[in-house]
Amino acid sequence: MTDLRSRREAVVREHMDSENRHDFEATLATFRHPRYELVGTGDVYDGPDEVRAYFAETRAGFPDQRNRLVAMHHTDDAVIVEIVLEGTHGGMLRGLPPTGRAFACPMIAVFAFQPGDDRISCERVYFDTATILRQLGLASDPRSLRGRLETAAAHPLTIASAYLRRAMGRG
Repeated sequence: MTDLRSRREAVVREHMDSENRHDFEATLATFRHPRYELVGTGDVYDGPDEVRAYFAETRAGFPDQRNRLVAMHHTDDAVIVEIVLEGTHGGMLRGLPPTGRAFACPMIAVFAFQPGDDRISCERVYFDTATILRQLGLASDPRSLRGRLETAAAHPLTIASAYLRRAMGRG
C-alpha cells in the first residue's frame, strides 16, 4: 500500500470513528473543506457551519447514530466504504416526532480526495431513504395491503390515472 493510500485510509477511519464518538470537531478536521452530499435526500452541506448544522440535526433525531464498516475500497482519487448506518429515532427530525424505532441501512460512502492530498474534499453518501422510513414505521412497502392503502389515500389522482391507462391498454 502506498504512503498516500495509507494516509487516506487512516483519515477515513478517523472520520468514521469520530462520527461514532460524536466528536464532530475531529470529523471536520478530516476535511480539506467540509462537504457532505447525501444522494438519497438530495441534500448538500457545504462548509463548516452547514456541516455542523447537519450533525446537530441528525444527532438530535438519532442520538445513538453510528456507522459500522463492512468493506473499504481504494481508487486513485477516493476511498469507497460500504457501511451499515444504524440508529434509533429518539428525537425530532425534520418535523417528525420520535418513533422510538431503530433502523439499519446499508450505504456506500465515497470519500473524495484532490490529487496528492490526504484530507477529504467531499463525502458523498448513497442510500435508500425508503429503507429507513419503512423501518421507522413512516412508510410501507407498496406491495403490502397497508402500503396499497397508504398509496391510494396519498396519491388518488396518480392511482386513478394508472388504472385508466391500464384499462385503455396504454400502461
